[in-house]
Amino acid sequence: MIAREGPAMKYTIKDIAKMAGVSPSTVSKILNNYHDIGEDTKKAVLEVMEKTGYRPSYSAKALATKKSNIIGVIYAGKINADFNHPFFVDVINAFKKNIGEFGYDLLFFSNEKFASSKGDYLSRCRHYQIDGCIIINGDDIEASIDELDHSEIPCIGVDLPLSGKTSGYVTTDNYQVSAKVVEHFYLLGCREIAYIAGNPKSVVSNLRTEGLERAMQKFGIPFREEWVVHGDYFEESGYEAMKKLLSHGEVPQALFAASDLMALGAIRAIKEEGLRIPEDIAVVGCDDIDAARLVDPPLSTVKQDKEKIGKLAAYMLRDLMDKRTDSCSILVEPELIVRQSCGAKSRDGSNRVPVRQTGP
Repeated sequence: MIAREGPAMKYTIKDIAKMAGVSPSTVSKILNNYHDIGEDTKKAVLEVMEKTGYRPSYSAKALATKKSNIIGVIYAGKINADFNHPFFVDVINAFKKNIGEFGYDLLFFSNEKFASSKGDYLSRCRHYQIDGCIIINGDDIEASIDELDHSEIPCIGVDLPLSGKTSGYVTTDNYQVSAKVVEHFYLLGCREIAYIAGNPKSVVSNLRTEGLERAMQKFGIPFREEWVVHGDYFEESGYEAMKKLLSHGEVPQALFAASDLMALGAIRAIKEEGLRIPEDIAVVGCDDIDAARLVDPPLSTVKQDKEKIGKLAAYMLRDLMDKRTDSCSILVEPELIVRQSCGAKSRDGSNRVPVRQTGP
């Protein structure tokens, strides 16, 4: 009969194997539900474990199974979206919910001390035996992201195209984001369109800028470089960008901001100049964050399906980790949400307010 030791007593797999009269590898197989172990042997080992109170350590499990059941979460970029951007918060929440149902936990990585510590994502992922990674796009992406992308560790990028053999990405169709806005402005009679873009080093921002230019060309609308300014996706940068646009003396009929937060800042700047929305300037943002419904007037926006993006990222990463698929990518269709800020009839049925007309 085996007596349970005091709480300070710690057992190893070797101890359990010796007590049960089996090899450590047999104990390991039983812990990991292998089916080639006889019932009598299994029963004997489980009895020893119960009587000793043995619980395998996390590291022992990971070593035996070659799986940690941990997903790394990386907010990439020296200038990144971080944890306070409402779009990425919702995406990660959806990802966490769905990947959690597959039995995985999340480990968040920091990148603040790369320069001083000479650390990199790949070595840290290997150190923690990460099973896979979700990488959130930022600006000025570190070179170590490319190294991780092309490693053996499965990765899914959000708004970040990855090209590794065990990588994939999911993103909103950013060309369609801009195309839907331009078409809407065109149908409202707007031919003078300004644009607040994101950081020039941002992949997403550049795609939206290219999409905007193409769509405007399609509809015969002049693309004016002086009416394109850059922000960082947050509200204060939208405010400063709009101030810069209005300082030229000429007021555009319409403004598209590459994020709702920048659109909110732009609305504040427009009002400070004594201009009306949408009568003087129609405004459309992007993301459909909760605050878009609360601003005065309610903000028209291009909705990115955050729940769908997060869920797709979880399922795609699970399939990559289980080797059910190779490298993959998915574009998610955006949706234009029309509210009063662009001067059109909103979903609540309120009347359309005509935008300012400057010509025939």
